[in-house]
Amino acid sequence: YKHWTARAGNLVAKMIVEAGADNIITMDLHDPQFQGFFDIPVDNLSSQTLMAKYIKMNIPDYQQAVITSPDAGGAKRATALAESLKMAVALVHKDRGFHNDEMTLVGNVKDKVCILIDDIIDTSSTITRAAQLLVDHGAKKIYALITHAILSGDAVQRINDSVIDELIVSNSVPQDEHVKQCDKIKVFDIAPVFAETIRRIHNGESVSSQYRASDIYME
Repeated sequence: YKHWTARAGNLVAKMIVEAGADNIITMDLHDPQFQGFFDIPVDNLSSQTLMAKYIKMNIPDYQQAVITSPDAGGAKRATALAESLKMAVALVHKDRGFHNDEMTLVGNVKDKVCILIDDIIDTSSTITRAAQLLVDHGAKKIYALITHAILSGDAVQRINDSVIDELIVSNSVPQDEHVKQCDKIKVFDIAPVFAETIRRIHNGESVSSQYRASDIYME
């Protein structure tokens, strides 16, 4: 952790608990260690099954595509999704320099459809640069599949100007205005997952077992 990040996370956790919360439900925490800040149960849900559903239903010949992580931090997430769908995987690595981060690609994407996977984007700088790197290495189409899309500042314009063909994001952040500004943006709904989790917690049922009962995700 950066020192201020840990302190802010701890403060927010204490405020939520002091306000009376007795259970927290999250999805794709950027850093799972944030769960440790809470003195109450935390259920950190995964969007992986929802992403897999979108890929299966909306990307033609998806098993010929390549799942790609835009940075090393998301490698585990991208690899897990690729393995579940029996797809190839490629990784973008950032070499952090003094002035700028140089990106290098590990994997073959020539003449392939690439699907960039990440948990969160804000300014969209990293994801658009990664997309350009893939195209420079011969990728023929770029999807980006993101759980939390904040899209602050010039992020939407950056997406419009980028080589990304389609940006698929969840509705964890309201996206109505972003969709109006960029026809590349598509939205998938995470509400049913949270609703089912709340039902299970209320009834004392297992939360993790819902990932095996995938009918809720595949309707």
